[in-house]
Amino acid sequence: MGEVLGKVLVVDDDEVIRQLIAVNLNLEGFEVSTAADGQDCLDRVLDVMPDVITLDVMMPCLDGWTTAQRLRTEEATRHIKVVLITARAQDDDRRRGLGIGVDAYLTKPFDPAELIQVVRDLATAAGKG
Repeated sequence: MGEVLGKVLVVDDDEVIRQLIAVNLNLEGFEVSTAADGQDCLDRVLDVMPDVITLDVMMPCLDGWTTAQRLRTEEATRHIKVVLITARAQDDDRRRGLGIGVDAYLTKPFDPAELIQVVRDLATAAGKG
């Protein structure tokens, strides 16, 4: 296998979606870790130190908005690229995500090829790939 394109932490409470994203990114050459919700993400992020986090918005325990906000306020994680993935496609939701400082916003259902391209671009911007 070739060089790893970057590390990605996939965060979604739906195991099927989490695995779908993980498999697609893994096949493209990314090193992938997963988390089941926002709190799991925050608990694991310093161990994984991903280049990119794909983050579902609607999750139990800690939603994607709050998780992204916490990632942005911590010195150790504010540089990590964040892609919000959500069924919420309203302009207000997009503005909220951009206000938090997320790097990309995809709506469900998403095209796996589009997700891969967004993650690839962000990983490259982060200095990988």
